[in-house]
Amino acid sequence: MNEDVKILCVDDEKSVLKALERLFLDTDYEIITAMSGDEGLELLRSTPQIQLVVSDYRMPKMNGVDFLKEVYKIRPDTVRIVLSGYADTAAIVEAINEGKIYKFIPKPWNDDDLKFTITKALDHYFTIQKNIVLTAQLEKANAELLAINSSLEKLVDERTSELMIQNRILTASQNILDALPVGVVGIDPEGLIVQCNKKGLDIFRLDEGNILGMDRIDSLPQEINDLIEELIEKKTITADIANNGSHLTVKGVYMHHSTGQEGIILVFDDRGEK
Repeated sequence: MNEDVKILCVDDEKSVLKALERLFLDTDYEIITAMSGDEGLELLRSTPQIQLVVSDYRMPKMNGVDFLKEVYKIRPDTVRIVLSGYADTAAIVEAINEGKIYKFIPKPWNDDDLKFTITKALDHYFTIQKNIVLTAQLEKANAELLAINSSLEKLVDERTSELMIQNRILTASQNILDALPVGVVGIDPEGLIVQCNKKGLDIFRLDEGNILGMDRIDSLPQEINDLIEELIEKKTITADIANNGSHLTVKGVYMHHSTGQEGIILVFDDRGEK
């Protein structure tokens, strides 16, 4: 336990209070004494932290059980113990059953038993306090987790919306390319074919599934690969070639975008049969 322990002892007999003080001389507990219930309640209100209250049962004006019920109202987190003679056992048991009193200790008490009970009562107190702290931390963590989840859901929704827009743009871009009356082929710097519109597939009688991601040398006619080699050196090119019995005008450019994107773009205009 990290905090100082204060124990409030209430009894109308000074000898009992002195005995309790002597009992805890070898501990670090701070023993606070009062000779009546009213005095005990005043001390309880004026003392910042009291973990344990020990009260005699038979006291004038306010008996111990009534006193501890008031203690419960003021400081419900305190642990409350009653000292009493054997004749009062039935009344004390009834009070304990009400849930307001932690333990009943008969008079005269055994010092070792009383010290053990006090130790267990303080362990009970600090366990409850630790659980309260842990519960508060858990609630805070859960609240933070909910906030994070909410933010993540929002980000996912936003990202999903962005991806849907991007997909629509890509689909629209591909549809536009496919609608062009010329063939368009895109090749990355490593020589892989990364784009080919419908007209380009038709011109070279290729299948989209077999050309995208393929090496240009393996997929395109030798004449086109020769033009690409020339294009890499000159950066732009315009030429006329024959392909599959048709006359093609080929225009090409080596793209080097400011974003760092590089590659070759070829445009094929099929002029019909030679």
